[in-house]
Amino acid sequence: MVDKNKGSFTLPGEAGYEKLTLKLAKQWGADVIRDSDGTALSDEILDAGYGIYSTICIIRDHNEWAAHHPEELQQTFLMSQPRVAEEEFLSVHIMDGYYTEQFEINAGRDSMRYWQVFDRTTNREVPRRQWNYEQESGNVVIQTPELYHEYTVNFLVYRIWEEISMYNHVTNHWDKEHLKPIDPRSSTAQEYLSDWLTDWCDSHPATSVVRFTSMFYNFVWIWGSSQRNRNLFSDWGSYDFTVSPKALDEFEKKYGYALTAEDFINQGKLHVTHMPPTQHQRDYMEFINLFVADFGRRLVEIVHGSGKKAYVFYDDSWIGVEPYSSHFKEFGFDGLIKCVFSGYEARLCAGADVPVHELRLHPYLFPVGLGGAPTFAPGGNPAADALVYWNRIRRALLRVKIDRIGLGGYLHLVQDYPEFCSCMEKIADEFRMIKSFHEEGGVYTLPCRVAVLHSWGSLRSWSLSGHFHETYMYELIHVNEALSGLPVEVKFMSFEDVRNGGLSDTDVVISAGRAGSAWSGADAWKDAEILEKMFRWVSEGGAFVGIGEPSAVPGYMNFFRMAPVLGIDEDTGARVCHGRWQYEVSTVPGLMPEGVKIPGRENLMLTDGKAKVLADQNGIPTVTSHDFGKGKGIYLAGFEISNINTRFLLNLLLYATGKDLLQNYLTSNPQTECAFYPASSRLVVINSSGADQTTWVRTAQGEMEFTLKPYETYVKEIKQ
Repeated sequence: MVDKNKGSFTLPGEAGYEKLTLKLAKQWGADVIRDSDGTALSDEILDAGYGIYSTICIIRDHNEWAAHHPEELQQTFLMSQPRVAEEEFLSVHIMDGYYTEQFEINAGRDSMRYWQVFDRTTNREVPRRQWNYEQESGNVVIQTPELYHEYTVNFLVYRIWEEISMYNHVTNHWDKEHLKPIDPRSSTAQEYLSDWLTDWCDSHPATSVVRFTSMFYNFVWIWGSSQRNRNLFSDWGSYDFTVSPKALDEFEKKYGYALTAEDFINQGKLHVTHMPPTQHQRDYMEFINLFVADFGRRLVEIVHGSGKKAYVFYDDSWIGVEPYSSHFKEFGFDGLIKCVFSGYEARLCAGADVPVHELRLHPYLFPVGLGGAPTFAPGGNPAADALVYWNRIRRALLRVKIDRIGLGGYLHLVQDYPEFCSCMEKIADEFRMIKSFHEEGGVYTLPCRVAVLHSWGSLRSWSLSGHFHETYMYELIHVNEALSGLPVEVKFMSFEDVRNGGLSDTDVVISAGRAGSAWSGADAWKDAEILEKMFRWVSEGGAFVGIGEPSAVPGYMNFFRMAPVLGIDEDTGARVCHGRWQYEVSTVPGLMPEGVKIPGRENLMLTDGKAKVLADQNGIPTVTSHDFGKGKGIYLAGFEISNINTRFLLNLLLYATGKDLLQNYLTSNPQTECAFYPASSRLVVINSSGADQTTWVRTAQGEMEFTLKPYETYVKEIKQ
């Protein structure tokens, strides 16, 4: 039976491995056992007294029904490989380069209405009368093209292999049927799926929680035919896999204008989350969110009607299930489960408006990880991997309460890894301890309110377009990760929020990213009202921290629109003949811990010579501070996560807001961090490094010294 002193842990069980399942459930203190994709739980496990999570992906594993309703499969737009016309006609094999086990051309009448051919040299659409599709060959033939112009075809395809099943299938070397994804857009599909879920709930009496993985539409993951470039495109925030002729027709009826294939293809760039959203994109996202929430709510009601709870897995088919959308509450979910590699993902989960927040830890119980390196396979060291991931996540868990943790994958893989089993036992116990501190009262936070400003605002709180290792706009993702464990209040703000008074309860605004990106803000900085409000706010005492190319947009006197606040700008080539201010590097005692590394950036220039240069590289400033009225502008040429850089960021936040760097309940050693829980008078000190560390902490009772082993967590009760 379940040990009532344990709990808050979800274990992946496996029929055929009952002894192992029940042994590890006891060792890790599990109170819940779950199945995984491709596994089942035996009666021996179901009857062992544990709560049972059953995983369903509502839109897959219906191949028999799909065979009779092929028009109900999910779809997406693809663009053919560019071809240069060298003859009087051009034949384009549109599926060249794509993984034909994932996609199948949809050349139906409704589909063809949305196909487009473009002359990419002139960026003009080719009239429909000048091209035709040869279905037998799979070629689009363009008549009388302009010689030596480049052409592409936008076309619709059915997705004939659900992407997560495809990944699991390939990764685990399964030999089984490919599962197809059903689109629930039609009333026919909705009726079938509703009936299926009702029957499923009735036939699974032991299930206490239905775990939706996730709802209907997967994030975009386009595979290529070549092993040299298998991952053609992936973006965890894109909505491209939601399209169909029916969806597009309904959109036009609702919004009064039609979308085209090019609205999605966007010259082959697609609409990655790193790009500022267009109004068409925002409208379409709202359209999809409304649909997913409406039908999703009806499915959740079926689950509740059967006496079970409904949790949703944030990853995989989560599109339309935005946790920070105004529609998320409409689903009625009882819990949110988030797959996490890093601290900012834990913060994303913790902030969602649901009763239960659960993390799925790494490494997954798979032979290899997402990057292809061995995990539970020869050459792998899953215990070491688990410690690294836990070290990243733990610092965030000190700041916010998470209710549960667990693992995913295939339990039999751990049999030959006793060190991993012992490591997970320690992690589970440590998690329960941290959770208990939050339950006794809140954690001490410094009086510093930070807002991260970007185009998406709160909708994409603690998120970019994937996991940490999959995100390429590195400045902001590294900032998010650093902030996830710092003792400051953090919110995410859009430019619309700036217009509507969002700065009033903010001490620091952080803007980080590449010029033209959603994170830097792009054309939002062309709005004079935004600049007026930002300038006034800083002048009255606010602090603006810019990283990379903050507020950058071409066409104005300054490339950085916030240059008057920052005291620094970037020369894009127009000022190569202009003089540069000479400077000396200034020192602020205690501000920059030894070992801080801020990457350099070319072509930076001081604007009026009044900014303090706090660090430079090769004669170019990398960190500056500039007074603007009662406030400050702080500039960093870049930011990359490390323990030392994280402490430097905290120091900058304190310095920018005029606070003493020697605050209570901060560690002296940047390789360590701490959290204080006033209600229980407990101080938690963690070693975030793989080496022994000594640190001291200033408390209300005086300084205390601690020596910690690698990755150790130390708890001390402080009498008040």
